[in-house]
Amino acid sequence: MILGRAKVADPSPETQALGTPTRSTAQRTGAEERTAMDRVVGLDLGEKISYCEVKDEQVIKRATLAGIAGLARLLGPNTQPARVAFEACREAWAVHDLLLEWGHEPLMIDTTRVRQLGIGEHKRKNDRIDAETIARALAVGRIPLAHVLSPHRRQLRLQLSVRRALVETRAQYAATIRGLARARGQRLPACNPENLPLTIAEAQLDEETRLLTEPVVKMLQELTPQIQLVEAKLEQLCASEPVVRRLGTVPGVALIVAAAFVSVIDEAKRFRDAHQVEAYLGLVPSENTSGKRKLGAITKQGNSYVRALLIQSAHCIFRLRADDPLKRWAENVEQRRGLKIAVVAVARRLVGILWAMWRDGSSYNLTKLGNASAHGLSSHADKLKTEAAEMRADASPSGNRRSASHAGTRDNLSREVAMT
Repeated sequence: MILGRAKVADPSPETQALGTPTRSTAQRTGAEERTAMDRVVGLDLGEKISYCEVKDEQVIKRATLAGIAGLARLLGPNTQPARVAFEACREAWAVHDLLLEWGHEPLMIDTTRVRQLGIGEHKRKNDRIDAETIARALAVGRIPLAHVLSPHRRQLRLQLSVRRALVETRAQYAATIRGLARARGQRLPACNPENLPLTIAEAQLDEETRLLTEPVVKMLQELTPQIQLVEAKLEQLCASEPVVRRLGTVPGVALIVAAAFVSVIDEAKRFRDAHQVEAYLGLVPSENTSGKRKLGAITKQGNSYVRALLIQSAHCIFRLRADDPLKRWAENVEQRRGLKIAVVAVARRLVGILWAMWRDGSSYNLTKLGNASAHGLSSHADKLKTEAAEMRADASPSGNRRSASHAGTRDNLSREVAMT
């Protein structure tokens, strides 16, 4: 889809170009037009927008604008074309589209990498300084770009945000009602939040407890129809997204998780491999390597909501009743590493499965997944055997006994090989 002069991601999930980068093509057209755009502008978006324009390494104009409407005075349709950089935030998409319409080149900055521009340096950070830092970074070509979502995927993400707010509010109200009942020395039977009003009506509560919880119960009753209405809108949006339906066939995923995944990734082929997607969603180990490689907990970068949904899906995999290769793989990892690590590993593997299905236009294939799981376990076993063999080769030629810790490590490896 073309907006103004630059290209934005195509909303159709089935028509993606090979080799698409991890940022949108719209943000890479500037190099060709840079000679025609002498103006360099940095914006710090918020309730008030801080404007800074630089030229020849000097600040030539500053301004504080009253919201997006105030941009028309300095960047309106009749002004000289400019390259304009700003951080990704709530209003960034609207600013991006508006600047394109006015004939400028908008550049959205990846918020996870803004510190490398010098924002917040020397503990000095305010809107005025940030706008200048962004403008100076843009002038020398040091802007780390973020991906711009296609318009349809933006709508999908916004509807998911509405549903998330309603579901979390319903859960909070349900917890409040149960807490109030417990404070009165009474307990309510376990049930889903949407069924709690009916449970309360049938429960044997004293009159004072009913009067205490009544206002919250009424609010809870209003939320479920609203959630159903939003989910109906999501169904309509997903009807034009065949990829969402296909990804929803994976065990533990279903419509909401698939829609959230698609709304964040936007284009499958802008990623080179599954590991890039896993890193994009913060499901890869952090690393602090200086000499010896040291891996830590997952980075938790990227969209926290999608990551949380994938963790929930991973828990669902463990509760599957059907015999599924993914479940067998998960149980094997649990035996070796424990449940917590296994859940994260399954979430990470789900990302790879969803991305590969999307990239290839394929369906969930139990046989193919089973073969991949078996290959993975075999590779792991071979690796452990190799490490054990290397440790045996470390024995001194004179037959001296190795240290107890070294021998213990070898024995642990041997036992893990046997378990695998």
